[in-house]
Amino acid sequence: MEWLSTAEIRRRFTAHFAENTSVGEHTVVPSASLLLDDPNLLFVNAGMVPFKPYFLGQATPPYDRATSVQKCIRTPDIEEVGKTTRHGTFFEMCGNFSFGDYFKEGAITLAWELVTKSVADGGFGFDESALYPSVLNGDEEAVALWKKISGLPDDRIVRLPPSENYWSMGVPGPGGPCSEILIDRGPEFGADRDWDAGDRYLEFWNLVFMQDNVVAARSKYDVDIDGALPQKSIDTGLGLERVAYLMQGKANMYETDVVFPVIEKAMELTGKKYGASYEDDVRFRVVADHVRSSLMLISDGVTPGNEGRGYVLRRLMRRAIRNMRLLGYEDPAMPELLPISRDKMGETYTDLHTGWDRIKRVADAEEEAFRKTLAAGTQIFDLAATEVKSSGSTTFTGAKAFQLHDTYGFPIDLTLEMAAEAGLEVDEPGFRGLMTEQRERAKADARAKKGQHADVSVYRGILDSNGPTDWQAYTTLDTESKAIALLKEGKPVEVLGPEEIGEIVLDRTPFYAESGGQSADAGIIEFDGGRLEVVDVQRPVKGLVVHQVRVVDGEFSAHRTGGESLVHAQVDPEWRLGARQAHSGTHVVHAALREVLGPTALQSGSYNRPGYLRLDYGWTKGLTPSQMHEIEEVSNHALRADLPVSWDYMTLPEAKEWGAIALFGETYDDSKVRVVEIGGPWSRELCGGTHVDHSAQIGTIVVTSEASVGSGNRRIEAYTGVEGFNYLARERDVVSELNLLLKTKSDDVVGRVSDLMERLKAAEKEIARARTAQLLASGGSIAATAVDVNGVQLVAQRVPGVGGGDARTLAQDVRARLGDAPAAVVLIGDADDKVAVVAAVNPAGIAKGVKAGDLIKELAPVVGGRGGGKPDFAQGGGTDVSKIDTALGMVATLVAQA
Repeated sequence: MEWLSTAEIRRRFTAHFAENTSVGEHTVVPSASLLLDDPNLLFVNAGMVPFKPYFLGQATPPYDRATSVQKCIRTPDIEEVGKTTRHGTFFEMCGNFSFGDYFKEGAITLAWELVTKSVADGGFGFDESALYPSVLNGDEEAVALWKKISGLPDDRIVRLPPSENYWSMGVPGPGGPCSEILIDRGPEFGADRDWDAGDRYLEFWNLVFMQDNVVAARSKYDVDIDGALPQKSIDTGLGLERVAYLMQGKANMYETDVVFPVIEKAMELTGKKYGASYEDDVRFRVVADHVRSSLMLISDGVTPGNEGRGYVLRRLMRRAIRNMRLLGYEDPAMPELLPISRDKMGETYTDLHTGWDRIKRVADAEEEAFRKTLAAGTQIFDLAATEVKSSGSTTFTGAKAFQLHDTYGFPIDLTLEMAAEAGLEVDEPGFRGLMTEQRERAKADARAKKGQHADVSVYRGILDSNGPTDWQAYTTLDTESKAIALLKEGKPVEVLGPEEIGEIVLDRTPFYAESGGQSADAGIIEFDGGRLEVVDVQRPVKGLVVHQVRVVDGEFSAHRTGGESLVHAQVDPEWRLGARQAHSGTHVVHAALREVLGPTALQSGSYNRPGYLRLDYGWTKGLTPSQMHEIEEVSNHALRADLPVSWDYMTLPEAKEWGAIALFGETYDDSKVRVVEIGGPWSRELCGGTHVDHSAQIGTIVVTSEASVGSGNRRIEAYTGVEGFNYLARERDVVSELNLLLKTKSDDVVGRVSDLMERLKAAEKEIARARTAQLLASGGSIAATAVDVNGVQLVAQRVPGVGGGDARTLAQDVRARLGDAPAAVVLIGDADDKVAVVAAVNPAGIAKGVKAGDLIKELAPVVGGRGGGKPDFAQGGGTDVSKIDTALGMVATLVAQA
């Protein structure tokens, strides 16, 4: 089979369909992002996913025929990566699609032509004698078409059950039989006609004939069918990586031209050889696969996190980093490996180059965080594993796994993996139990905040004895009240002394208790002879309002005059005004957000306090500056319009029918809910908070930031009222100071700063050029120190203040100055308390047996580090500056022994 690059295979595939005249030209559709707004998928996991709305009848396709090469991610079999020829987390799926155009005959014809057409004629040139089409058992129409189109005999058409050759989406919709093209890789991969052998008869192209109306699906193949679809369609998928390793004569997908360069770089860094041991080979493959997958995920906007997409990325990156450490490489690996993958994948996906700065920042930050995690967690794991083995047990306790997770951020999957490598099992049920306990404690802590560590039964007793609090926060800012309970640390007390903090329950109160994202009111409670500061207000049980207070003046007694303690409760009017502005502002921003982004941009959480609001909403992409400006503009236009703000009570069904938005995660009473509207239908939400009477009373809304707060969730923040004006004033002051410093006008500040930045960059480049020139100028004097060691001209020098990159440049320069005679150069630099060791050997020196990689393997450990490389050049690092002279003293002996 003739060798073709992955890029050429990709090009030939799309060209075959785009230029087809027998069935018709296909529209070439670029790959969609790995992230699509599909509630059932974290990532695009098949080539047809971007076309699902067309197959499901949710949208009309803009073309009858299409072809694409789609980026995909699949992670269910992540543990199998590197162990088989087929499992990879990132892959590219080549597909051709017909939407009511050609059907079985056209699909089979197009596939067979491309696969068997000679390379010279633009095909793949597969040997027909090795190909076996498979069909769904009973699909005799497909059998007849394969015989007609390919000329193959009946015994070469493989009939397989629905589990192999029926496809649906796993939900009601289109489905149909499949036909796969298998290639026989030879008896070394399995028995003759053993269709389950996996690697022997490798499926590389799947043709799906969408013809059935699936009305119920228990799996992708176990379905109920109600007749035929009114419009039959075609969906095919050819695995680009599989075809690449077949055409390139490789054993697996990791050795193809776009993946193997990462393995080569990993070999250079670790000094280990691919193919020398099975364990190391698996590690090399994991590194190569996960580095590429991480690159593509970050490029499409995923950032490492603890949930959803972010967790998948974090897991991939950390597995790659750890496997590099297992291969013996302790330094940061991503800065070395990601550029290799970028350069290969960037030949097709140019956004990898344009977005490289962001990709690098995300990757570097994650690796740095994980290196700290590994440093602490690995040591504790090793100690615990040693203790387990010495005790004769084979079980790593759930408590220890929980400690690694909770204290050191060590992922449980990594603990499971390391335990398996150490021959141990992890007590997963014990770990899960401790995780559950932790979650319960977290819930208890949240409840404790509501009740200051008190047993809820105490509050229930107060409620049962006195009835619900007469809550008047909507109608007044002050009330004459009676204290009906006094608590400290959850227990009833008679007295609170000066500066003591406790809780007081009143029969009636004007204070708003924290709920619905709105912070509690602040204010004072006055009594005869003293005053209490209200620092928090909560509802530990429904119907009861509890005030956390600090005694500012006097001493408060639960029973003062006639057995009762009368007080005057007063909400801080400025605080309440600011809270009303912020809460109404949250509704306004939410409405503006939906106006700008669309009705699916729904609030998922919020918090507001006087002068400040934040709103979380479900969205997959960050806002552009123009979108942020538009949201702010729409919001302030609503303020200028002085829209009326009103509220009413109704049943939950009535509220929903009226168009009110019920927010995610909130629970409501079906019989009575409060609906707040601003400007009529423009903003209608179920809400129990306090609000202004007209939108103009909000004052202003100044959007200050927008950021991600987890997979699929964003957060927008803003200031309102006086705080908004204060923010703008601070911004104005900054610009005024810049005007004075730069001696320019406000309109010219950005241009002036940009000009200064460009000049600074130019100066830095000039300094770097000067430093390099100065460094290379010393090359001659360093080369002059060469001594003869068994016929090899050897330079072994310390270069103070020189880091790894400069040491590399200098070593190569000195090697060139020594000419063609056998020569070796070893330079050890120290900068910022770090040691850089580099070795460079010319071809004649290598012929004499001196290899740079061997030198570094011996020298790097002496200075407290590791390293490796190729025979002509190698490098390493270390941390022990005091051992540099010792290492240099070894060089001549090592060269003499080579």
